[in-house]
Amino acid sequence: MKVGLHISDFTWDGGPAELRFRLAEIAQRAEQAGVDRISVMDHVWQIGHIGPPEHEMLEAYTALGWLAAKTERVKLLTMVTAVVYREPGLLAKAMSTLDVLSGGRSILGIGAAWNEDESLGLGLPFPPTAERFERLDEAIRICLQMWSGDDGPFAGKHYHLARTLNSPQPLARPHPPILIGGSGEKKTLRLVAQYADSCNITALDPALAARKLEVLRGHCADVGRDYAEIEKTAQVRFDLGENGENVEQTIEHAHALAELGFTVAHGSLLRVSDARHLDLFNERVIPALDKF
Repeated sequence: MKVGLHISDFTWDGGPAELRFRLAEIAQRAEQAGVDRISVMDHVWQIGHIGPPEHEMLEAYTALGWLAAKTERVKLLTMVTAVVYREPGLLAKAMSTLDVLSGGRSILGIGAAWNEDESLGLGLPFPPTAERFERLDEAIRICLQMWSGDDGPFAGKHYHLARTLNSPQPLARPHPPILIGGSGEKKTLRLVAQYADSCNITALDPALAARKLEVLRGHCADVGRDYAEIEKTAQVRFDLGENGENVEQTIEHAHALAELGFTVAHGSLLRVSDARHLDLFNERVIPALDKF
């Protein structure tokens, strides 16, 4: 089972002046330990279950560019990009740039967006839910067209591009993998079946996660997609406890998910800036999950 480290909290000792060094160190140590991928959130304010909105939050693609320069092997992605925060043509260009500068290590993590407060706060677009999903569908198709080398126009309901020229093209072939975030059964998982190389399913409850996989399997059958082609990513929470008392429980949870067919456990490590917790994660969790 592959391990993904999601870095979602940047309120660390030393404050903003030390943040870039701490972030690089965490990523480099995780890479050396064998983590497969590293993600950051695409938020502009901190989200409620992690901290108040005033806490530090880095812009996603700038942060990924820094991580690309400081790592050599790990895949890099957002978990996940809010489709309405960037025009799709610019998003495809940003992803292409990240892929080229990282040596072909980018993954497009994308979803329909949900944080209305930060959107209103910074003047970002936040249309109704149905429209956001329509835009998500179109944005993915625009990215695929731009990455295909087809520089023709794109005419959709919400987006109109006169020429989808994209140079340089990504290094990843046939294109950067697409991960669609979310577990919604009617819309999100159907979009996964249609377009995605990877799903991202909340998996705190293995029984519920198993149901989501069955729903995805049904959508794949409906659209004629091979279910086995899609990488099954479980969104988890690596809480090892104050003194490591939850390490075995964390490993057992991941093992249960592997038995369901998930091949990636991807989540935040609580207290990631604490060297003791990062050591436990690197030395005990990653090697254990690699055996599943």
